[in-house]
Amino acid sequence: MGIHGVVDLEEALEQRVADDDAHTELESSRRTLGFGSAWVVLAAAALIFLASVISPPRLMDDVDAVQAQIARNMLASGDYVTARLNGIAFLEKPPLVYWIMAGSFRLFGVHDWAARLPLALGILLLCWVTYRFARWAFDENAALYSGLALATCVGLFLFTRILIPDALLTVAITGAIWAWLRLLDPEEEPRPRYALLLGVCFGVGLLLKGLIAVVFPVLAGLAYMACTRQLFARASWRRLRLFPALGIMLIIAAPWHVLATLRNPPYFAFSLHSGPGEYRGFFWFYFFNEHLLRFLNLRYPRDYNTVPRLLFWLLNLAWLFPWSAFLPAAGGLSYRTTSRAGRTRLMAVCWIATVMLFFTFSTTQEYYSMPIYPALALLAGSAMASESARVRTGMRVLQITFSALFLTLATVLLLVWRLPGTGDISQALVQHPDLYTLSLGHLGDLTLTAFAYLKLPLGLAAFAFGIGALGLTLIRQKRRQIAVIAVAMIVFFQAARVALIRFDPYLGSYSLAKALEQGPPGRLIEDDAYWSFTSVFFYANRDALLLNGRQTNLEYGSYAPGATNAFIDDQRFQSLWSQSERWYLVAYGSDLSHLADLVGQSKLNVVARSADNYLLTNLPLH
Repeated sequence: MGIHGVVDLEEALEQRVADDDAHTELESSRRTLGFGSAWVVLAAAALIFLASVISPPRLMDDVDAVQAQIARNMLASGDYVTARLNGIAFLEKPPLVYWIMAGSFRLFGVHDWAARLPLALGILLLCWVTYRFARWAFDENAALYSGLALATCVGLFLFTRILIPDALLTVAITGAIWAWLRLLDPEEEPRPRYALLLGVCFGVGLLLKGLIAVVFPVLAGLAYMACTRQLFARASWRRLRLFPALGIMLIIAAPWHVLATLRNPPYFAFSLHSGPGEYRGFFWFYFFNEHLLRFLNLRYPRDYNTVPRLLFWLLNLAWLFPWSAFLPAAGGLSYRTTSRAGRTRLMAVCWIATVMLFFTFSTTQEYYSMPIYPALALLAGSAMASESARVRTGMRVLQITFSALFLTLATVLLLVWRLPGTGDISQALVQHPDLYTLSLGHLGDLTLTAFAYLKLPLGLAAFAFGIGALGLTLIRQKRRQIAVIAVAMIVFFQAARVALIRFDPYLGSYSLAKALEQGPPGRLIEDDAYWSFTSVFFYANRDALLLNGRQTNLEYGSYAPGATNAFIDDQRFQSLWSQSERWYLVAYGSDLSHLADLVGQSKLNVVARSADNYLLTNLPLH
């Protein structure tokens, strides 16, 4: 070898060493940034969702307090198989969310914040899983942006104000889809732990909200395999290891389903008719009535509404706000299967399409689309990490939107600044029951006078959008702009939390429960269905007789053999109310005239009032 060859070899070796050092430094910085990025995502989620645990609104009437009360009843009775309310079997939902809340109650005591803690921690887990998913698929920047987009979007905040299991379900679905994608990924070996993850997510999801926890990931996975021409490829199915995954799923989920069937006979019924007075046990009600007939909108009782299909689709732009401004930029990215990033985006599209198409042919509530939020966040995050001109357009759109919101809120604040905000906010609201099908329907109840009770949250919200608009105007570096947007949303959600606390008397009945506890001993009657005053039952820890309340969610269980006879009619109410024994009654103000016709106005002694809800007693208090 000549002198020149030796020199060339030495230079090549030096360059190789330099490249290795640079690679090592890059990997080290990525690990450091990854650690920091993960904590940024978790900190943003914690500031939003753990704040509702540290300083929570009271549990609201309806489903919010129902979930907590079921968990409390399980803890008290030791029966963790059959959920019960007011002594009646409640067979609609699987029990995992109740078990988790009961565990929180056992650790911390029965408090509203203890009921909310598991959900808040579950949301942090969801944001972290989405961040990790994006980091595996794209790069560190995209992971940070995806995690922040999910943590600070409107929908995740709005639909976790009540204790429903959908956010936890979304964790299970996201984990299952990620496991499915990793098992098929040609860049890594299909390790058994991914099949384990798939099976665990299936099993846990089944115990959170039933069959859709398996249906959604499977449909998304099959759609993805069809798009990538793997649907009929034997090698792809071998990589999936579905049989071990399904075995793990059955080990986790089957025991409860079997026990619930055995403890709530008859064991098997296969009728497709659902009507009043019919009791066919747990198996029929859970699998046929709650899954199949509800999907077909043939379930009885039909105690749910449905959102118009077009609105159900379009509202997702609002639920992902403000990050939906960057979804158009995702349209210009690659969805080819030659890269992991492209494959992940394709899976996200399949994920979104299958969930939304499923509910297009079924009954819908706005929060039913929550399982697609991580997919939308992945698309938005990868778009923000790109150099697309559409990202800059999205920034300008948000700059204008934040400016408009700031001006609007500041104007309202100035208009109500001198108006008094004393007493109960409900006296300044108007009723629009026709809008209550929508999650934001109660916003139509607001009047200018009502905003006088919301000066602090108005000021916080105006400040949030003000700093957002100013930051997007002055800052040009994209990463800092995204940080400004996230900070603005964190402050805005604190404003929303404070506003929700101001609405406590309107949305719940905590003060009626406290008045009941402080009054002389007596038994309780509730006017209407159980769901009407559930926060009274939770905070006072009482059961009640239900006046004309054999309807909605407790109707089916009330026909079970041995069920508590908790229902009375007008005639029985008149008899009880005329006794010398003390009775209490919680009722809507709109029902007072009917009650007065039954027992006389003089026999309706007001103990307490909250908004237009009343606690009454048959005997004078003094």
